[in-house]
Amino acid sequence: MNTVIAIDSFKGSLTSFEAGNIAAEELSKLFPGSKVNVFPLADGGEGTVDALVEGLGGTIEKAEVTGPLGNKLLSRFGFLAEKSMAVIEMADAAGLTMVPKEQRNPMNTTTYGLGELILKALDKGCRQFIIGIGGSATNDAGLGMLTALGARFVTSDGLPTGVMGKDLFHIASIDLSKLDKRLFESNIMVACDVNNPLYGQTGCSFVYGPQKGADQDTVAAMDKAIEKFSLLAKNQCNIDGAQMPGAGAAGGLGYAFHGFLKAHLRPGIQLILESLNISEALKNADLLITGEGRMDFQTSMGKAPCGVAEFAKSVNPSILTIAVCGGAAREAEAVNNAGIDAYFPIIHLPMTVDEAMEHETAQINLRQTIIQIGRLIKYTQKK
Repeated sequence: MNTVIAIDSFKGSLTSFEAGNIAAEELSKLFPGSKVNVFPLADGGEGTVDALVEGLGGTIEKAEVTGPLGNKLLSRFGFLAEKSMAVIEMADAAGLTMVPKEQRNPMNTTTYGLGELILKALDKGCRQFIIGIGGSATNDAGLGMLTALGARFVTSDGLPTGVMGKDLFHIASIDLSKLDKRLFESNIMVACDVNNPLYGQTGCSFVYGPQKGADQDTVAAMDKAIEKFSLLAKNQCNIDGAQMPGAGAAGGLGYAFHGFLKAHLRPGIQLILESLNISEALKNADLLITGEGRMDFQTSMGKAPCGVAEFAKSVNPSILTIAVCGGAAREAEAVNNAGIDAYFPIIHLPMTVDEAMEHETAQINLRQTIIQIGRLIKYTQKK
């Protein structure tokens, strides 16, 4: 039997590779001589750096950058030397979890640290970039990032603007002549899984501003400021794309990447799977094992397990696809219409969430479940 294993991390319990290797070990025992390929899995969000670094043999590079509130913090990016590639999660520099709940306000946060991370990677020789932009604390339309990369934004008094969301209100002119030229020698791929435009009722301010701490007055004011900024960019720099699907991702970062840096916005799971070159392994596979920590309706809406399952079916329609998960919500059955033939929660006895998430417990539970899945498949093969 030829098996491909690509399991997303069980967040807080098992990394993608830990889960994959447990499954591979048990299936190899049950099917001696069979071929088992393990791939890491991520969708451009949390865990993307670790997954690609592990899967492609890279290293983690540490860097001090400016955090979302303007404070200095230690961040990181993945470095794949053979590909001259950097893998970056913007949440490592400007993530919502970095901001205490009582301080959350997108007027007072910046993407400047993300720009610093990109500069560090450029200095390292990277010219290929995969950047995941989920989980942001920001709504600055990329103002901070672009400033760090050399763009100059000026007030009506001729002074440099700040780099926070509130500073969008004061931009009177834009000078891109000092943007780092290495950016335009680079191929920047952005993992983007939302389709919101930059501004308007379905734009970044109205849809995502409240979860970042904005009240309704702030939401309306920021939406107007971002619209004004995009019109200025269009008139002065011939930069368009405010209504493009994904422009509103990460508080307008999608717009900034596409318009100012000529980056390509791609669905996260597709981008990761292509980078791992998993399609060759799937073509001749009989079985795909995937999964994640919690399986629910959102899983069926393109999260990593269904993303790899649907991709596998497009490459190899006859492949059997089975998912494992730490827990399954009632609506998880929706995944059966999104490429996953069957799913199996791994918990075998009543226990608290904290108990289930203990590293050793999660390992044992996953191992038991994989053995039983393997035994069932082995039995059906005798028929």
